[in-house]
Amino acid sequence: MSLLSTDGLVKEFGGLRAVDDLSVSVEEGEIVGVMGPNGAGKSTFFNCVSGVIKPDAGTVTLDGADVTGDAPESLAHRGLVRTFQDTRELETMTVRDNVRLAAPDQPGERTLPALLRSGAMRDHEATVRERADELIETFELDHLADEYSSNLSGGQRKLLELARALMLDPEVLMLDEPFAGVNPTLTREIADRIRDLNEKGMTVVVIEHEIETLSELVDRLVVLQQGSLLVEGDPEDVLSDERVIEAYLGGDAE
Repeated sequence: MSLLSTDGLVKEFGGLRAVDDLSVSVEEGEIVGVMGPNGAGKSTFFNCVSGVIKPDAGTVTLDGADVTGDAPESLAHRGLVRTFQDTRELETMTVRDNVRLAAPDQPGERTLPALLRSGAMRDHEATVRERADELIETFELDHLADEYSSNLSGGQRKLLELARALMLDPEVLMLDEPFAGVNPTLTREIADRIRDLNEKGMTVVVIEHEIETLSELVDRLVVLQQGSLLVEGDPEDVLSDERVIEAYLGGDAE
């Protein structure tokens, strides 16, 4: 049984079918890349799976449970977390506070525990602080921990987005163009971080236009065209497939 799968997924916008009868599966421990030309349905596919929008038909299954249309926060509790192409940090908060804020089930967010300030609440807050500082150090943002996130570069914001996502301790991490707008040095660093997470057991699904980095990173490529599955398989085989060259690269193999 696949850890994450879609079956016959459909999503339309005003008569335009952005996702068309799409069935895709992701096995536990895989890194799967999702690629395709502009308008292929990649982001809509991610949005349907992650609960940002509800599909018109079809099912999304996570670890054997039907989670079709479940809200993002519900999916996060089940172990599925996604990032966005346009990072969504809170610019008027520091890097440290952005990461801490992502921690789930914080008792201080509820009125009575906040007023009582129990020992359990203080212990929880200490755990959150420790975990956030570990992630900030892991992603080499510790020298920026007290900087407002608005002062970070595009690549540093991508690293912050990853750190925030990991505060939720996901089983499945969905990354929407993690290398977009990032310089080559930080691209390699982010790719290395993704590999490290995968080696520790995390399942990762990545949308990316940067084909060379993506093909070197993933175990399997899924190519979409006009909302449907065009081809999937080993990256080397997929990138040499004439259908992919025609649809995605816009030319012949030569």
